[in-house]
Order: sequence, then C-alpha cells, then structure tokens
Amino acid sequence: MAQEASTPLTLAKSPKSALLVIDVQESFRAESASWAERSNPDFENNVTRLIANFRQSGEPIIFVLHQNWVAGSPFHPDSPHCRFMDWIRPEPADIVLRKTTRSVLASTELARRLTQLGVTRLVITGIQTEQCCETTARDAGDRGYQVDFVTDATLTFPIKHWSGGPDLPVQEIIRRTEYALAGRFAQIVQTNDLLASYSN
Repeated sequence: MAQEASTPLTLAKSPKSALLVIDVQESFRAESASWAERSNPDFENNVTRLIANFRQSGEPIIFVLHQNWVAGSPFHPDSPHCRFMDWIRPEPADIVLRKTTRSVLASTELARRLTQLGVTRLVITGIQTEQCCETTARDAGDRGYQVDFVTDATLTFPIKHWSGGPDLPVQEIIRRTEYALAGRFAQIVQTNDLLASYSN
C-alpha cells in the first residue's frame, strides 16, 4: 500500500540495523479458508528479497516463531504446523527466537541480542500486519529504536466483527496500521524503496 504521508523517506543505510521476520509460519495456513482471504500476493517475494539483501550486506536477520499452549492450536509447539514456512530457511548465523506475546520484545531476549549487536534500527516484516508486526513496531519505537515498517512485506487477513457485524477488510486494516504508526512509532516504507536505499 502506498505511503499516505507526503514527507520524503529518509532511508540512509545504517550498519546498525537488523531485519525482523515475524511469524512466517505454517500455523496460518492450517485454516485454509482464512489463508485464502490473505492480503498481499507479493508477500513471499518481498520478504525473500529483503532477506537476500540483508544476507549480502552482512546485517543481522532475526526470525521469530509464535507459540501458545492451547490444546489443538496450530501455534502449539507440538503441532506440525508450528514451524517456519518452507521458503523461510534460517542459516547458522541468523538468530531464531520463539515468542508467546504479540510484541517480540515482550517475551524474548530480542532486546539483549540487539544490544549485543549494537543494533539501533529494526526493519519489520512478517505476519500479521496489525497484530504482531504493528505491536512490535510500537514497542520498539517506545524503546527508542528507529523502526522501518515495510508494509508490503507484511501480510494479514480480514478481521471478524466481535458482535457479528461486517468483517474489516484487509485494505482498511493496512491503512489503519500505517496511519497509527507513521510519525509516531515507525517510518512506513515499501520493499522497493528500502532496497533502493541500500543500493545507493
């Protein structure tokens, strides 16, 4: 989704940045009906391109897997679905974390690892746009990190109304997330813009 703000992007490459790939796991595909309504058909391609760029630059890549202990949940550690999608292949130098909260920072050692690495900037991608991705961006922004929220490298699904009203469509979810984050917790960027900044 195009950035709504008129202010120019400032995407100077920083050696103290890390790519955060949140919850790109089979758990979301366990319910085929929900997966069929997903946003962003370019998600896999955009995340793959960002991973390749960070690998080439030697900057840290952090993969996150969400878990819960609800019996029968596709997020339960014993579920065959609770694993990264096949196209997500962490390498030995990458960091892999497992979380139980929507913010990665709230239930993992991410903050400590970032301090060890000297990282002050987070590039956020993953599933879902308005849940774990947005919540992590808010938390990181409050903790003083520079946050680049790569909207077209996130993915989400329509939200059911709590009392039976109409679903909230994905484009409205994405638009609301961008409005809530921009200028407060994160800078809204797109994959092509971010990659172009690295090539300059």
